[in-house]
Amino acid sequence: MKVLYNIAMGCYNTAVAAVSPWYEKARLWRNGRKGLFERMEKSIDTDSPIVWIHVASLGEFEQGRPIIEKIKAERPEYKIVLTFYSPSGYEIRKNYQGADYIFYLPLDTVANARRFLDIVKPEIAIFVKYEYWINFLSELKTRNIRTYIVSAIFRSNSIFFRPFGEMWREALDTFEILFVQDENSKQLLSKLGCDNVIVAGDTRFDRVAQIAAAAKKIDLVEQFKGENRLFVAGSTWGPDEELIVQLANDNPSVKFIIAPHEMDESRMAKIEQTAVGGAVRYTEVANSSLDKQILILDTMGMLSSVYGYAEFSYIGGGFGVGIHNTLEAATFGLPIAFGPNYQKFKEARDMISLGAATSITNYEELKAWFSPLLSDPQHLTAVSQISKEYTAKHQGATDIFFKTVFSKQE
Repeated sequence: MKVLYNIAMGCYNTAVAAVSPWYEKARLWRNGRKGLFERMEKSIDTDSPIVWIHVASLGEFEQGRPIIEKIKAERPEYKIVLTFYSPSGYEIRKNYQGADYIFYLPLDTVANARRFLDIVKPEIAIFVKYEYWINFLSELKTRNIRTYIVSAIFRSNSIFFRPFGEMWREALDTFEILFVQDENSKQLLSKLGCDNVIVAGDTRFDRVAQIAAAAKKIDLVEQFKGENRLFVAGSTWGPDEELIVQLANDNPSVKFIIAPHEMDESRMAKIEQTAVGGAVRYTEVANSSLDKQILILDTMGMLSSVYGYAEFSYIGGGFGVGIHNTLEAATFGLPIAFGPNYQKFKEARDMISLGAATSITNYEELKAWFSPLLSDPQHLTAVSQISKEYTAKHQGATDIFFKTVFSKQE
Protein backbone atom coordinates (compact mmCIF):
# COMPACT_ATOMS: atom_id res chain seq x y z
CA MET A 1 0.00 0.00 0.00
CA LYS A 2 2.80 2.42 0.85
CA VAL A 3 4.42 1.74 -2.52
CA LEU A 4 1.19 2.78 -4.22
CA TYR A 5 1.03 5.87 -2.01
CA ASN A 6 4.52 6.94 -3.06
CA ILE A 7 3.71 6.31 -6.72
CA ALA A 8 0.62 8.50 -6.28
CA MET A 9 2.79 11.27 -4.82
CA GLY A 10 5.00 11.17 -7.87
CA CYS A 11 2.03 11.21 -10.22
CA TYR A 12 0.55 14.13 -8.36
CA ASN A 13 3.76 16.12 -8.67
CA THR A 14 3.86 15.40 -12.41
CA ALA A 15 0.22 16.43 -12.84
CA VAL A 16 0.76 19.74 -11.00
CA ALA A 17 3.74 20.50 -13.20
CA ALA A 18 1.73 19.71 -16.33
CA VAL A 19 -1.17 22.04 -15.53
CA SER A 20 0.81 24.84 -13.83
CA PRO A 21 1.15 26.96 -17.00
CA TRP A 22 -2.64 27.33 -17.08
CA TYR A 23 -3.72 27.22 -13.41
CA GLU A 24 -2.45 29.83 -10.97
CA LYS A 25 -2.86 27.67 -7.84
CA ALA A 26 -0.87 24.86 -9.43
CA ARG A 27 1.80 27.34 -10.49
CA LEU A 28 2.03 28.81 -6.99
CA TRP A 29 2.11 25.32 -5.45
CA ARG A 30 5.01 24.33 -7.70
CA ASN A 31 6.99 27.58 -7.66
CA GLY A 32 6.67 27.93 -3.90
CA ARG A 33 8.52 24.64 -3.45
CA LYS A 34 11.42 25.43 -5.79
CA GLY A 35 14.64 25.87 -3.82
CA LEU A 36 12.65 25.29 -0.63
CA PHE A 37 15.26 23.32 1.27
CA GLU A 38 18.00 25.79 0.43
CA ARG A 39 15.88 28.65 1.74
CA MET A 40 15.11 26.72 4.90
CA GLU A 41 18.78 25.91 5.53
CA LYS A 42 19.74 29.58 5.17
CA SER A 43 17.05 30.97 7.46
CA ILE A 44 16.28 28.48 10.25
CA ASP A 45 18.33 28.81 13.41
CA THR A 46 18.23 25.47 15.24
CA ASP A 47 20.08 26.74 18.31
CA SER A 48 16.65 27.43 19.82
CA PRO A 49 14.11 24.64 20.40
CA ILE A 50 11.62 24.45 17.55
CA VAL A 51 7.92 23.70 17.36
CA TRP A 52 6.75 22.73 13.89
CA ILE A 53 3.08 23.47 13.19
CA HIS A 54 1.52 22.28 9.95
CA VAL A 55 -1.80 23.45 8.49
CA ALA A 56 -3.48 22.66 5.20
CA SER A 57 -4.78 26.09 4.29
CA LEU A 58 -6.30 29.28 5.64
CA GLY A 59 -9.11 27.70 7.67
CA GLU A 60 -6.74 25.36 9.48
CA PHE A 61 -4.34 28.24 10.05
CA GLU A 62 -7.11 30.05 11.93
CA GLN A 63 -7.57 26.91 14.05
CA GLY A 64 -3.85 26.72 14.76
CA ARG A 65 -3.38 30.42 15.38
CA PRO A 66 -4.50 30.45 19.05
CA ILE A 67 -1.94 27.72 19.78
CA ILE A 68 0.82 29.58 17.94
CA GLU A 69 0.11 32.77 19.85
CA LYS A 70 -0.19 30.93 23.17
CA ILE A 71 3.24 29.36 22.66
CA LYS A 72 4.78 32.71 21.65
CA ALA A 73 3.30 34.45 24.68
CA GLU A 74 4.06 31.85 27.34
CA ARG A 75 7.01 29.88 25.96
CA PRO A 76 8.99 32.46 23.97
CA GLU A 77 12.13 30.34 24.05
CA TYR A 78 10.58 28.24 21.27
CA LYS A 79 10.88 29.21 17.62
CA ILE A 80 7.90 28.30 15.46
CA VAL A 81 8.13 26.83 11.98
CA LEU A 82 4.76 27.09 10.24
CA THR A 83 4.07 25.15 7.05
CA PHE A 84 1.18 25.29 4.61
CA TYR A 85 0.13 22.78 2.02
CA SER A 86 -2.14 25.04 -0.02
CA PRO A 87 -1.24 28.26 -1.86
CA SER A 88 -4.52 29.82 -0.73
CA GLY A 89 -3.23 29.66 2.85
CA TYR A 90 0.45 30.35 2.30
CA GLU A 91 0.07 33.32 -0.05
CA ILE A 92 -2.28 35.13 2.33
CA ARG A 93 -0.38 34.39 5.57
CA LYS A 94 3.25 34.15 4.42
CA ASN A 95 4.03 37.40 6.28
CA TYR A 96 2.24 36.43 9.50
CA GLN A 97 4.30 37.79 12.39
CA GLY A 98 3.32 35.12 14.91
CA ALA A 99 5.59 32.47 13.39
CA ASP A 100 9.35 32.73 13.09
CA TYR A 101 9.58 30.82 9.79
CA ILE A 102 6.87 30.14 7.21
CA PHE A 103 7.21 27.72 4.30
CA TYR A 104 5.29 25.44 2.02
CA LEU A 105 5.28 21.80 3.06
CA PRO A 106 7.43 19.75 0.68
CA LEU A 107 5.77 16.97 -1.30
CA ASP A 108 5.33 13.95 0.97
CA THR A 109 8.14 11.65 -0.18
CA VAL A 110 10.52 9.66 2.00
CA ALA A 111 13.52 11.75 0.92
CA ASN A 112 11.70 15.05 1.44
CA ALA A 113 10.47 14.06 4.89
CA ARG A 114 13.98 13.11 5.98
CA ARG A 115 15.59 16.26 4.61
CA PHE A 116 12.89 18.52 6.05
CA LEU A 117 13.32 17.06 9.54
CA ASP A 118 17.11 17.13 9.23
CA ILE A 119 16.88 20.89 8.66
CA VAL A 120 14.08 21.83 11.09
CA LYS A 121 14.96 19.43 13.93
CA PRO A 122 11.64 20.04 15.70
CA GLU A 123 11.26 19.16 19.35
CA ILE A 124 7.48 19.11 18.92
CA ALA A 125 5.32 18.66 15.80
CA ILE A 126 1.69 19.75 15.68
CA PHE A 127 -0.78 18.96 12.91
CA VAL A 128 -4.07 20.88 12.79
CA LYS A 129 -7.34 19.01 12.19
CA TYR A 130 -6.10 16.60 9.52
CA GLU A 131 -3.25 16.32 6.97
CA TYR A 132 -2.09 12.75 7.55
CA TRP A 133 1.04 12.73 5.37
CA ILE A 134 2.27 9.17 5.62
CA ASN A 135 6.00 9.66 5.01
CA PHE A 136 6.29 12.68 7.30
CA LEU A 137 4.44 10.88 10.10
CA SER A 138 6.52 7.75 9.65
CA GLU A 139 9.75 9.72 9.88
CA LEU A 140 8.53 11.64 12.94
CA LYS A 141 7.77 8.33 14.64
CA THR A 142 11.16 6.89 13.68
CA ARG A 143 12.90 9.88 15.25
CA ASN A 144 10.72 9.79 18.39
CA ILE A 145 9.64 13.41 17.90
CA ARG A 146 6.70 14.36 20.08
CA THR A 147 3.82 14.71 17.65
CA TYR A 148 0.23 15.83 18.21
CA ILE A 149 -2.90 16.54 16.26
CA VAL A 150 -5.33 19.21 17.45
CA SER A 151 -9.00 19.92 16.69
CA ALA A 152 -9.19 16.57 14.91
CA ILE A 153 -12.53 15.08 14.01
CA PHE A 154 -13.25 11.55 12.83
CA ARG A 155 -16.29 10.10 11.09
CA SER A 156 -17.27 6.49 10.63
CA ASN A 157 -16.98 6.72 6.83
CA SER A 158 -13.42 8.10 6.82
CA ILE A 159 -10.50 6.08 5.46
CA PHE A 160 -9.29 5.03 8.91
CA PHE A 161 -12.33 2.78 9.35
CA ARG A 162 -12.32 1.14 5.95
CA PRO A 163 -10.79 -2.23 5.05
CA PHE A 164 -8.07 -0.61 2.94
CA GLY A 165 -7.19 2.01 5.57
CA GLU A 166 -4.48 0.05 7.38
CA MET A 167 -1.70 2.46 6.38
CA TRP A 168 -3.63 5.42 7.78
CA ARG A 169 -4.53 3.52 10.93
CA GLU A 170 -0.83 2.85 11.48
CA ALA A 171 -0.14 6.55 10.97
CA LEU A 172 -2.29 7.35 13.99
CA ASP A 173 0.30 5.62 16.18
CA THR A 174 2.62 8.56 15.44
CA PHE A 175 0.65 10.88 17.70
CA GLU A 176 1.52 11.00 21.37
CA ILE A 177 -1.95 12.45 21.98
CA LEU A 178 -4.84 13.08 19.62
CA PHE A 179 -6.82 16.15 20.71
CA VAL A 180 -10.27 15.66 19.16
CA GLN A 181 -13.30 17.88 18.85
CA ASP A 182 -16.00 15.56 20.17
CA GLU A 183 -16.84 12.42 22.09
CA ASN A 184 -17.93 10.61 18.93
CA SER A 185 -14.39 10.91 17.54
CA LYS A 186 -12.97 9.46 20.74
CA GLN A 187 -15.36 6.51 20.61
CA LEU A 188 -14.52 5.80 16.98
CA LEU A 189 -10.80 5.87 17.73
CA SER A 190 -11.26 3.54 20.69
CA LYS A 191 -12.50 0.91 18.23
CA LEU A 192 -9.08 1.10 16.60
CA GLY A 193 -7.35 0.67 19.94
CA CYS A 194 -6.41 4.34 20.30
CA ASP A 195 -6.64 5.32 23.95
CA ASN A 196 -4.30 8.33 23.79
CA VAL A 197 -7.23 10.64 23.00
CA ILE A 198 -8.42 13.80 24.75
CA VAL A 199 -11.71 15.48 23.92
CA ALA A 200 -10.54 19.10 23.98
CA GLY A 201 -12.96 20.74 21.54
CA ASP A 202 -12.20 22.99 18.61
CA THR A 203 -9.62 25.77 18.84
CA ARG A 204 -11.67 27.78 16.33
CA PHE A 205 -13.94 28.81 19.20
CA ASP A 206 -10.93 30.37 20.90
CA ARG A 207 -9.91 32.05 17.67
CA VAL A 208 -13.29 33.64 16.98
CA ALA A 209 -13.41 34.89 20.57
CA GLN A 210 -10.07 36.61 19.91
CA ILE A 211 -11.42 38.04 16.66
CA ALA A 212 -14.54 39.41 18.35
CA ALA A 213 -12.50 40.98 21.14
CA ALA A 214 -10.24 42.66 18.58
CA ALA A 215 -12.98 43.68 16.13
CA LYS A 216 -12.15 46.91 14.34
CA LYS A 217 -14.29 50.00 14.14
CA ILE A 218 -15.16 50.55 10.47
CA ASP A 219 -16.51 54.05 9.95
CA LEU A 220 -17.82 53.43 6.45
CA VAL A 221 -19.83 50.38 7.56
CA GLU A 222 -21.17 52.34 10.50
CA GLN A 223 -22.26 55.14 8.18
CA PHE A 224 -23.74 52.70 5.69
CA LYS A 225 -25.84 51.01 8.36
CA GLY A 226 -27.05 54.22 9.96
CA GLU A 227 -30.18 53.61 12.02
CA ASN A 228 -31.15 50.55 9.99
CA ARG A 229 -30.86 46.89 10.83
CA LEU A 230 -28.06 45.11 9.02
CA PHE A 231 -27.93 41.68 7.37
CA VAL A 232 -24.42 40.36 6.57
CA ALA A 233 -23.95 37.54 4.07
CA GLY A 234 -20.40 36.21 4.31
CA SER A 235 -18.28 34.07 1.96
CA THR A 236 -21.02 33.87 -0.65
CA TRP A 237 -21.15 32.18 -4.03
CA GLY A 238 -23.51 32.70 -6.95
CA PRO A 239 -26.51 30.69 -5.66
CA ASP A 240 -26.21 32.38 -2.25
CA GLU A 241 -26.07 35.85 -3.78
CA GLU A 242 -29.19 35.31 -5.85
CA LEU A 243 -31.14 34.45 -2.69
CA ILE A 244 -29.72 37.35 -0.68
CA VAL A 245 -30.46 39.93 -3.38
CA GLN A 246 -34.02 38.64 -3.60
CA LEU A 247 -34.34 38.94 0.20
CA ALA A 248 -32.98 42.48 0.05
CA ASN A 249 -35.44 43.40 -2.69
CA ASP A 250 -38.30 42.16 -0.51
CA ASN A 251 -37.06 44.00 2.61
CA PRO A 252 -36.13 47.56 1.59
CA SER A 253 -35.94 48.77 5.21
CA VAL A 254 -32.97 46.47 5.94
CA LYS A 255 -29.41 47.16 4.85
CA PHE A 256 -27.35 44.28 3.42
CA ILE A 257 -23.63 43.62 3.15
CA ILE A 258 -22.54 40.84 0.81
CA ALA A 259 -18.96 39.56 1.11
CA PRO A 260 -18.23 37.24 -1.85
CA HIS A 261 -15.86 34.35 -1.22
CA GLU A 262 -14.08 35.23 -4.45
CA MET A 263 -14.02 38.64 -6.11
CA ASP A 264 -15.67 37.48 -9.31
CA GLU A 265 -16.34 40.51 -11.50
CA SER A 266 -19.37 39.05 -13.26
CA ARG A 267 -21.05 38.07 -10.00
CA MET A 268 -20.48 41.45 -8.37
CA ALA A 269 -21.83 43.13 -11.49
CA LYS A 270 -24.92 40.94 -11.33
CA ILE A 271 -25.59 42.00 -7.74
CA GLU A 272 -25.35 45.63 -8.82
CA GLN A 273 -27.72 45.03 -11.74
CA THR A 274 -30.40 43.10 -9.84
CA ALA A 275 -30.52 45.02 -6.55
CA VAL A 276 -33.66 47.16 -6.64
CA GLY A 277 -32.37 49.36 -3.80
CA GLY A 278 -29.00 49.74 -5.44
CA ALA A 279 -25.62 48.22 -4.66
CA VAL A 280 -22.15 49.67 -4.38
CA ARG A 281 -18.72 48.14 -3.87
CA TYR A 282 -16.75 48.98 -0.74
CA THR A 283 -13.71 50.04 -2.75
CA GLU A 284 -15.80 52.39 -4.89
CA VAL A 285 -18.14 53.90 -2.34
CA ALA A 286 -18.38 57.64 -1.83
CA ASN A 287 -20.51 59.46 0.72
CA SER A 288 -23.15 60.09 -1.93
CA SER A 289 -23.50 56.32 -2.44
CA LEU A 290 -24.25 55.35 1.15
CA ASP A 291 -27.99 55.42 0.46
CA LYS A 292 -27.66 52.18 -1.52
CA GLN A 293 -29.26 49.15 0.09
CA ILE A 294 -26.44 46.69 -0.58
CA LEU A 295 -22.74 47.14 0.11
CA ILE A 296 -20.49 44.62 -1.65
CA LEU A 297 -17.43 43.91 0.48
CA ASP A 298 -14.87 43.55 -2.32
CA THR A 299 -11.86 43.50 -0.01
CA MET A 300 -10.15 40.96 2.23
CA GLY A 301 -9.74 40.82 6.00
CA MET A 302 -12.77 42.84 7.09
CA LEU A 303 -15.62 40.34 7.28
CA SER A 304 -15.03 39.20 10.85
CA SER A 305 -15.26 42.79 12.11
CA VAL A 306 -18.26 43.57 9.88
CA TYR A 307 -20.29 40.84 11.59
CA GLY A 308 -20.12 42.97 14.73
CA TYR A 309 -22.43 45.54 13.11
CA ALA A 310 -25.11 43.03 12.07
CA GLU A 311 -28.35 41.69 13.48
CA PHE A 312 -28.73 38.81 11.00
CA SER A 313 -26.30 36.65 9.01
CA TYR A 314 -26.03 34.17 6.20
CA ILE A 315 -22.99 31.98 5.49
CA GLY A 316 -22.22 30.98 1.91
CA GLY A 317 -21.00 27.75 0.37
CA GLY A 318 -23.91 25.52 1.30
CA PHE A 319 -25.04 25.14 -2.28
CA GLY A 320 -21.54 23.98 -3.24
CA VAL A 321 -18.89 21.87 -1.54
CA GLY A 322 -19.82 23.03 1.97
CA ILE A 323 -20.50 26.06 4.14
CA HIS A 324 -17.76 28.42 5.24
CA ASN A 325 -17.00 29.71 8.74
CA THR A 326 -20.18 30.05 10.82
CA LEU A 327 -18.43 30.74 14.10
CA GLU A 328 -17.25 34.23 13.20
CA ALA A 329 -20.90 35.25 12.96
CA ALA A 330 -22.07 33.17 15.92
CA THR A 331 -19.56 34.70 18.33
CA PHE A 332 -21.33 38.05 17.82
CA GLY A 333 -24.64 36.42 18.71
CA LEU A 334 -26.11 36.43 15.20
CA PRO A 335 -28.87 34.16 13.94
CA ILE A 336 -27.42 32.22 11.01
CA ALA A 337 -28.82 30.72 7.81
CA PHE A 338 -26.94 28.68 5.21
CA GLY A 339 -27.50 26.28 2.33
CA PRO A 340 -28.10 22.51 2.49
CA ASN A 341 -24.51 21.23 2.43
CA TYR A 342 -23.55 21.59 6.08
CA GLN A 343 -23.51 18.03 7.45
CA LYS A 344 -19.71 17.80 7.76
CA PHE A 345 -19.60 20.73 10.16
CA LYS A 346 -20.32 19.85 13.76
CA GLU A 347 -20.90 23.44 14.85
CA ALA A 348 -23.55 23.88 12.13
CA ARG A 349 -25.36 20.73 13.23
CA ASP A 350 -25.13 21.84 16.86
CA MET A 351 -26.52 25.31 16.18
CA ILE A 352 -29.40 23.94 14.12
CA SER A 353 -30.36 21.61 16.97
CA LEU A 354 -30.22 24.53 19.43
CA GLY A 355 -32.26 26.84 17.20
CA ALA A 356 -29.45 29.33 16.55
CA ALA A 357 -29.12 28.42 12.88
CA THR A 358 -31.17 27.03 10.03
CA SER A 359 -30.47 25.34 6.72
CA ILE A 360 -32.43 26.43 3.66
CA THR A 361 -32.80 24.96 0.21
CA ASN A 362 -34.73 27.75 -1.53
CA TYR A 363 -35.87 31.34 -1.22
CA GLU A 364 -39.18 30.54 0.48
CA GLU A 365 -37.35 28.82 3.31
CA LEU A 366 -34.95 31.74 3.68
CA LYS A 367 -37.89 34.14 3.82
CA ALA A 368 -39.71 31.96 6.37
CA TRP A 369 -36.64 32.00 8.61
CA PHE A 370 -36.00 35.74 8.27
CA SER A 371 -39.52 37.14 8.64
CA PRO A 372 -40.08 36.31 12.34
CA LEU A 373 -36.58 37.51 13.22
CA LEU A 374 -37.36 40.82 11.55
CA SER A 375 -40.85 41.27 12.99
CA ASP A 376 -40.43 39.91 16.53
CA PRO A 377 -37.67 41.58 18.61
CA GLN A 378 -38.07 39.06 21.43
CA HIS A 379 -37.57 36.16 19.04
CA LEU A 380 -34.46 37.83 17.61
CA THR A 381 -33.05 38.40 21.10
CA ALA A 382 -33.68 34.80 22.13
CA VAL A 383 -32.01 33.33 19.04
CA SER A 384 -29.08 35.72 19.34
CA GLN A 385 -28.53 34.71 22.95
CA ILE A 386 -28.44 31.02 22.02
CA SER A 387 -25.86 31.71 19.34
CA LYS A 388 -23.60 33.73 21.63
CA GLU A 389 -23.85 31.26 24.52
CA TYR A 390 -22.97 28.36 22.23
CA THR A 391 -19.65 29.89 21.17
CA ALA A 392 -18.79 30.97 24.73
CA LYS A 393 -19.48 27.49 26.11
CA HIS A 394 -17.09 25.78 23.70
CA GLN A 395 -14.01 27.91 24.28
CA GLY A 396 -10.95 26.47 26.00
CA ALA A 397 -9.44 23.90 23.60
CA THR A 398 -6.23 25.91 23.33
CA ASP A 399 -5.67 25.91 27.09
CA ILE A 400 -6.32 22.17 27.32
CA PHE A 401 -3.75 21.50 24.62
CA PHE A 402 -1.16 23.89 26.03
CA LYS A 403 -1.38 22.66 29.62
CA THR A 404 -1.24 19.02 28.55
CA VAL A 405 1.68 19.33 26.14
CA PHE A 406 3.85 21.97 27.76
CA SER A 407 3.41 20.76 31.33
CA LYS A 408 5.71 17.95 30.20
CA GLN A 409 8.41 20.58 29.76
CA GLU A 410 8.24 21.88 33.33
